[in-house]
Amino acid sequence: MVIRSAACPAPPGGVGRRSLLLGAAAWCTAAAAGCSPGPGASAASPASRTTPPAAGTRAPAGVAASPSAPAPAPSGRLPAAAPWRPGPGEIEPAAKLAAVRLVEALGTWPSGRGGPGSAAARAAALGIAAPLAARLAAQAGPLTPAADQAVLRVIDAQYGGLLPDAASVLVPYTQSTRSGSAVHEGGTTVDVRLARTRAGWAVTALHPGRPGPPAAALGASARAVLARPRIELPPAAAADVRSGAVHESVLRAMLRLADTYRMSVSVVRSGHPTNVFGTGRPSDHPPGRAFDVWRVDGRPVVDPATPRSLITAFMRAAAAAGSYNVGGPVRLSGGIGPNQFFSDATHHDHVHVGFAG
Repeated sequence: MVIRSAACPAPPGGVGRRSLLLGAAAWCTAAAAGCSPGPGASAASPASRTTPPAAGTRAPAGVAASPSAPAPAPSGRLPAAAPWRPGPGEIEPAAKLAAVRLVEALGTWPSGRGGPGSAAARAAALGIAAPLAARLAAQAGPLTPAADQAVLRVIDAQYGGLLPDAASVLVPYTQSTRSGSAVHEGGTTVDVRLARTRAGWAVTALHPGRPGPPAAALGASARAVLARPRIELPPAAAADVRSGAVHESVLRAMLRLADTYRMSVSVVRSGHPTNVFGTGRPSDHPPGRAFDVWRVDGRPVVDPATPRSLITAFMRAAAAAGSYNVGGPVRLSGGIGPNQFFSDATHHDHVHVGFAG
């Protein structure tokens, strides 16, 4: 048995619309796209996200703000859990929900009743057969740090790839852990792999991101990105920037875009598939030459209530900032070459910004 998610409410237009999107023949043809292709041009959909902090909230100096970092708790106490839920208009919401529920279960446990040793039991409680539960627990890595208690909060769930029978769901999260009276804030991004079965979407593997150590000497652009409150970075993306492994073209584009927009980044390097999902082509993300944005000016890309003019303007601004490969929920005309702009089901929930070097 493998983990499955109950179906969520159908989007406007019903299941027929979702099936049409998944079955459409227009595949992403960008030869070097940093993200993964999905079947068909996508329509944007709403999603219920973890509530962001109040406007003006900033992280400590040198640390990027997380769009859903838990509020400070009294000494020795952790913030309350806040389960993530997809909105009714998501493409394949059951896939995202199955991925997120396993991540939340593995990374959250009450005092005296959890920890790494019981990770397999927490997975099995979701209906996963014991052998697979043990395998997924062994793959959890940073999801299950040694601690007396833990609360994991998902920031967002976006596709790293969406095909008719397989999916990659990228789950950036924050995690508050307590050991004795000491509370630690951490988190990373997990690439959750799923397969479609007769009973629904089922988790098959976990690939947690493991950012490198901080660089001994960080460049000026990286320091500026980390200090810029209009660039919201989840823990893994912030660690990627601190590691010095993010290309200068990416950092400069982030800074240029932040002059006009407040953007919530979902993934840079860590936690993204090595290859464009479903292909043998290397992704631009692992070499540090791409980043994804799930929210612009506080408006989720996936939400149909978000003005399309805002998203299309952001996509064109990304191209003007030097990106050779901009993907999102709208296929734009123009651009340099046939593949500067693209759209598919995978990118209905975020904007991909990739660089050649």
